[in-house]
Amino acid sequence: MMKLMTRYSLCVSLLIFIPTLTHSANSSTNYLTTQQLWFSQTLDHYSPYSQDRSQFQQRYYEFLDFFRSPDGPIFMVICGEYTCKGIKNDYIAVLAKKFGAAVVSLEHRYYGKSSPFKQLTTQNLRYLSSKQALFDLAVFRQSYQAKCTSSQISESLNAKLNRTKEENPWFVFGVSYPGALSAWFRLKFPHLTCGSLASSAVVLAVYNFTEFDQQVGESAGPECKAALQETTKLIDQKLVTNGKALKASFDATDLRIDGDFLYFLADAAATAVIDMISAVSFLQFQYGNPDKVCKPLVEAKKAGDDLVDAYAKYVKEYYLGDYGASVQSYNQNYLKNTTASEDSSDRLWWFQVCTEVAYFQVAPSNDSVRSSKVDTRQSPFLHCTIWTSAKMYLEKASFLMLIQLIYTMEAPKLLVRNFPCLNVSFGSKIVFTNGSQDPWRHASKQASSPDMPSYTITCSNCGHGTDMRGCPQSPFNIEGNEKNCTSPDAVHKVRQKIVEHIDLWLSECQDTSRSCI
Repeated sequence: MMKLMTRYSLCVSLLIFIPTLTHSANSSTNYLTTQQLWFSQTLDHYSPYSQDRSQFQQRYYEFLDFFRSPDGPIFMVICGEYTCKGIKNDYIAVLAKKFGAAVVSLEHRYYGKSSPFKQLTTQNLRYLSSKQALFDLAVFRQSYQAKCTSSQISESLNAKLNRTKEENPWFVFGVSYPGALSAWFRLKFPHLTCGSLASSAVVLAVYNFTEFDQQVGESAGPECKAALQETTKLIDQKLVTNGKALKASFDATDLRIDGDFLYFLADAAATAVIDMISAVSFLQFQYGNPDKVCKPLVEAKKAGDDLVDAYAKYVKEYYLGDYGASVQSYNQNYLKNTTASEDSSDRLWWFQVCTEVAYFQVAPSNDSVRSSKVDTRQSPFLHCTIWTSAKMYLEKASFLMLIQLIYTMEAPKLLVRNFPCLNVSFGSKIVFTNGSQDPWRHASKQASSPDMPSYTITCSNCGHGTDMRGCPQSPFNIEGNEKNCTSPDAVHKVRQKIVEHIDLWLSECQDTSRSCI
């Protein structure tokens, strides 16, 4: 436990935490709670017509076991491009204990059980955007507190405490895309949160994201990088001579489009380094498991064994097996499935990628680890073409953005113009954190400034969201335990800085009168 005692945390640390309000239906120790609650959310926050206020049911969770009633802070953990099954028992649990905080978490619109429509046609996806999601968070925050508005929540916090017009201090948290939402929320609604933690926050819309592959090579080290590059070369050759047999050896015969198959293989490696938005071998580096892919390949190379066979064994046993990746998530035909379900995340996220944020992880022109065929003329870029047949249904802004992405290749300019929150240079009280081995850090804010500090956790397996999740991320680390990080002290020091910022920013907004949206 960190020993920092200043301002806000001092008064909290002197209290005995008696859970007078509880909501902790834990299904396992991996979650603080999995008890789902429901909130009536506005479908279109941008409609100018008051009568056009359709609503949908949005899932959320709350955990009050550590809450210091009645004036403790509320920590809002943002869920992202996936089914939100509860509030994870990661480092947020440590922070909630320390500050006596209630923890709430809202599922992202359209994902999981929070879909406004039963069919995810392109027409019905016109309300899926980061901008709408930010307003979802703001409306939920106000309704949960129930100070300024009539609550859409059956039992708001103020109702639980039998009071009206009172305000608790709020702080927002997110990892990866939710980390970006956390930063953007503070930019868009600075009056609704005392600050935000933007962990591995992909706030920069990068079109040709070649830095991703370059970081994978750097994180792998010279020996493993050489083995990966040789493997890629052999796969490219076999794809030409006997592509069908090659795909079968990876259990990926459904990927009939070669670009889809190569993108699948590239992602398999990245899992070793990152942890959530990407693909196969590259994911090993994203999530702090580089040895999962490096060790078998380097050993095979030294022994003179078949590198493609060694890589196929890794992909099937770890990426598709232990990690749980799905071949179908790379299949363009599969992405055309419009029936809403908790398995629809791939179609939904690709829609956001193609209409908002890009992040196309393409091969650099020189010294690439992934196949040079993974470029903006192939997968992942071709995934965006699945929306063009329904272009007449897209709202004007999204349609113009899509046309720019596919035909004029000017995504960065258009993204910033349509989504000014991507410019984080004018924000305040946002702390950015990144893992040194995470390829996604190149889409984050790495330069520190007085009002928006940025910290990089440096160790050989520090990947995506290490500050909140520990390392590696599989298996799950209870309370984000850092003991398996190659430098636990590096993680501890950054976490101490996080606590200092939360402590200071909570104390500075304790007596501030908060306004409505």
